[in-house]
Parts: sequence; structure tokens; C-alpha cells
Amino acid sequence: MKSPLSYASKIGVGLALASLVFACGSSDGDVTGGAGDGGANDARSGSDGAVVGDDGGSGNDAGVVIGTNPSRLAVDLGMSGTFVVLAKSGISSVPTSAITGDIGVSPIDATAITGFSMTADPSNVFATSAQVTGKIYASNYTTPTPANLTAAVSDMQTAFTDAASRAPDVTELGAGNIGGQTIAPGVYEWSTGLLIPTDVTLSGSATDVWIFQVAQNLSMSNGTHVNLTGGAVAKNVFWQVAGSVDLGTTTHFSGVVLTQTAIAVHTGASVEGRLMAQTAVSLDSSTVVQPAP
Repeated sequence: MKSPLSYASKIGVGLALASLVFACGSSDGDVTGGAGDGGANDARSGSDGAVVGDDGGSGNDAGVVIGTNPSRLAVDLGMSGTFVVLAKSGISSVPTSAITGDIGVSPIDATAITGFSMTADPSNVFATSAQVTGKIYASNYTTPTPANLTAAVSDMQTAFTDAASRAPDVTELGAGNIGGQTIAPGVYEWSTGLLIPTDVTLSGSATDVWIFQVAQNLSMSNGTHVNLTGGAVAKNVFWQVAGSVDLGTTTHFSGVVLTQTAIAVHTGASVEGRLMAQTAVSLDSSTVVQPAP
């Protein structure tokens, strides 16, 4: 039979181990184990689960954001999320562009949708175009289109404000130049413009969210790409831009653009996401595809 001292010793060891485990966690339980599946290095978060880890060998990619901070929830687009292109003052196309999804303008009317060779539906609720796999809506079309567009534009503006209000995890990344970087999920803020002169990779899972807050203009150089890896999806990437957005020729862009001014998509460029402008959107033989649900 084992002695009582032996049992007491075991109890003491157990309590010590429990205390050690408790001490390693943060007050809100946001500390993770190794980065992914037991790599060499731990990925630790702060009190809000925002700090990124390192690559940890065979675990997740560097900088995977963890935790449940509301700043890292997807932006609710409301009714604006039913459009792939939505603008307040116009949408133009230099043929031939290819758009998959619905497009709309409000409060401007259908005369501000140019270059599409539209055909009005007999109901006059919407129009169609050979360049649009979807429907075209304008504020002067028949009920319920005007009310629906008013709600969608309001929701677009609300989404812009929501995205702008999120608390940043990182500020001034790359001093406003993120070319060549692999970027983890999180909220990123710049007090200047943002330049993408070379390819950028967003690495994360299908549930991870990126929010980019840009105080001035967003510019993407010709031939560059915003790539998604690790299961990341375009519907969870949000570019909140106070200035204009300029996507150079033959670029490939991923994510939802929420801009306070204009969006220009140049010749041969492609977008997987949504283009939402509080002024106008111009396309030049471009491709825009709404993100997978």
C-alpha cells in the first residue's frame, strides 16, 4: 500500500501544475498553444486576442489572428451586399467589360450608367446588358427598385462607417507600401494613402477577416495581384478608403471596396469582390465577379 505522504505529494504536484497552466493564460483566456499543430514556437495573444504569432514550423502561417474581438468580425453590408457594383453618381464601362452580379446607381438615374448598351425589362424594374450577368438597377426604375436602392446606398454608407470605426491591430504597416508582404488577418490602419506596387498575399482561413483602413487613396500598380491563400475568401476582405481607388491595368484585386469617392478599374484588370463607391465606378474592359457566398 502507498503511504499518505505519497498521495499528498501527488496532490501537491497536481496543484502546482494547475497553477502553472493558469498563470500561462491571459485573464480572458486568449492564449493559444503552438502555432497550428504543435510547431516549435507558441502564438500568443494579448487581452483582446489580437497579437500574431510566428510560423511555428508546421503550424499555421505567421501572424494568424486569434480571439473574438468584435473588430475582427466581418463588416455587415446589409442590402448593399446584394450588388457587385454600387455607386451614387454613376457606373461607366469601356466595352467589353464582364460583370457577374447585379449593379445599381442611386440617387442618380439610369442616364449615369454608360457604355453598357442596356435593354429595359418589360417590367421596367431593371435592365439588362450583354456585359452583365445579372440585373441593372437605377433610381428612376419602377417600384420597388427606388426604395431598394435607397436602402442599399444607406447600408453601403453604414458599412463604410463601421469599417472605419474598428480598432486597429496594426498601424502604418510598411509606411503605406505593402508590396511583397504576406498579411495576417486583422485590422490595419494608415493615416496616409496605401500603395500596392508588387503582389500581396493575404493568408488565413475561410473564417478570418481583414479590414484595411486607408485615410487617403489606394493605388495598385499595373500587373500586380492581391492573392488569397490558406482558404481565405474575398467576402471577408474589406478595403475602407477615404479617398479614391485606382486599380492598374491587368491587376487582380480581391475583396470588398468601400470608398468615399471613386473607383477606377483599368484595362484588363479583374476583381473578385464588390465595388462600392459614394461617387462613381469606371471600368475599362475589366472583369468583376461577386465573391462566393
